[in-house]
Amino acid sequence: MSEAKKTPRPLPRPDIYMKTRPFWEAAKQHKLILQFCKDTNQYQWFPRPVSIYSGKRNLEWREASGKGTLYSWTNTLVPWPGHEDRVPYICALVDLEEGVRILVNLINSDASKLRDGLPVKLSWEKLSEEFNVPVFEPA
Repeated sequence: MSEAKKTPRPLPRPDIYMKTRPFWEAAKQHKLILQFCKDTNQYQWFPRPVSIYSGKRNLEWREASGKGTLYSWTNTLVPWPGHEDRVPYICALVDLEEGVRILVNLINSDASKLRDGLPVKLSWEKLSEEFNVPVFEPA
């Protein structure tokens, strides 16, 4: 019996659809940055060319606290292509202190012990020499 050929996990590609290079450069230094609308004093996630609040380009990048709470999660047992080596893993929605909800992987967690509102903190996963991605774990 032969094994199916594994497809390598796709790595992020900054700037393929908009200017996300600041996010990836900060991630190299283990800093999670978010766009901040200077007109409305609100954060937004995910990166966009304009503010979702004002429709203007008056945005800047600001470092996030790295603190949040668990909103929802799923324990993934069946991988999508390229993630066969990662199962099981927990994909979670985390509400950051800055008022945005972010989709991340939750690490160092027992899925059976998770609950809504669980405090979580930022951690990092190194994907390659070039890319780190934010992940979260129980605080």
